[in-house]
Amino acid sequence: MRPLRLRARWAIPVDRPVIPDAAILIGADGRIEEIGPDATIPLPPDGESIDLGSAILMPGLVNVHTHLELTGFHDLTPDRPFREWILEIRERKERRSEAEFLEAALSGIRDCWAGGVTTVADTGDSGAALRALAELEGSGIVYQEVFGPHPGQLEESFAGLASRVDALRPLLRPRLRLGVSPHAPYTVSGPLYARVAAWARAERLPMAVHVAESRAESDFVARDTGPFAEAWSRRGIPPVSDASHHSSAGPVGSAPSSPVEWLDRHGVLGPDTLVIHAIQLSAADIAILAARGVAVAHCPISNARHGHGDAPLEALRAAGIRIGLGTDSVASVGSLDLMAEARAARRLAGLSALETVSLATLDGARALGLEADIGSLTPGKWADLAAIRPGTGAPDSDSDPLERVLASAPGDTQLTVLGGRMVYRRETAALDPARGRSVV
Repeated sequence: MRPLRLRARWAIPVDRPVIPDAAILIGADGRIEEIGPDATIPLPPDGESIDLGSAILMPGLVNVHTHLELTGFHDLTPDRPFREWILEIRERKERRSEAEFLEAALSGIRDCWAGGVTTVADTGDSGAALRALAELEGSGIVYQEVFGPHPGQLEESFAGLASRVDALRPLLRPRLRLGVSPHAPYTVSGPLYARVAAWARAERLPMAVHVAESRAESDFVARDTGPFAEAWSRRGIPPVSDASHHSSAGPVGSAPSSPVEWLDRHGVLGPDTLVIHAIQLSAADIAILAARGVAVAHCPISNARHGHGDAPLEALRAAGIRIGLGTDSVASVGSLDLMAEARAARRLAGLSALETVSLATLDGARALGLEADIGSLTPGKWADLAAIRPGTGAPDSDSDPLERVLASAPGDTQLTVLGGRMVYRRETAALDPARGRSVV
């Protein structure tokens, strides 16, 4: 790969002040060599140069929660009770072939790149996302899901998970990791949670888990009431307070006070755990999450679309918890627009422009434990970046570039670079009247 020099009207490194009339030099190894004012960044003799005109360079976005295997389910809008929506998702998935799952995941990755997203944390049970990322040489973490609400399913569910993980391991790459996801308190027994958590840590596999998403989930765990409790009762599954769901971390037979406390009893929460949604939280729950060092995947638009309410983003930030942004699936939100999630989070927590951009980039990298390599335009890190040229609905070109990128939509992405490799390029060449030369 040849060195690549990009010039743009602005650069937003995130970890240092915005740079006007900026350039960045990407080495042949795919990492950032230099960034600074255009006049200070040389072009190596064997390098390629691209002038991006009035575009804004920024780190590639980090989507910390999505379900790429559900790409194409845009019509499944969450306009029904949550459990009914989940059941329809499951029915649709049962009708999809392995080839269709793979094609959906490939399409989802390309949609991410077209929107400036360069790293994803994906959750699913088909294995398609990992196969697609490996095929396209993408960057991310894929969490293999496991289900099994009845304690009697423990051995079968765990053996199935271990077998799927072993089958996927050969696909791993330096920038592609594999994790596990015991799905949610209403689909996983206490013993299965404990077994998976202990095994994942022994195998050095990160974990992701949906928790505290809906009021129905909280009613189910703490009070054994609501649609999830009724479904378990019809299937002959004992409630979570039953001794069969006990692990050594909690007292036999006592009902957990919340889904978060339920996970904590079974050793699920730790620095290697990504907690997804985390909406229905008490002060005690937040204290547990902070004490265990977990990260949170915040999906504000999905949370609102399902009517679950707003996650306590300000309180989570105040507690020092690592937080990144996720789009959830297209079945929940209709698109993979991470900047829309950023704007929603900003309104929710009153964030500054820089805090909001960081939430979609460097904070997301921290949530996944990848901040040493991605999330900011810093020499030595991977050259993962996006060039954004916001449309007519954005502030004018002389205004704050942070506000301009926050006003952007996926269609405003002009170029996406992953490890120095151009993975998306919008062919809209035009003459920049201010510089008198062709730009992308």
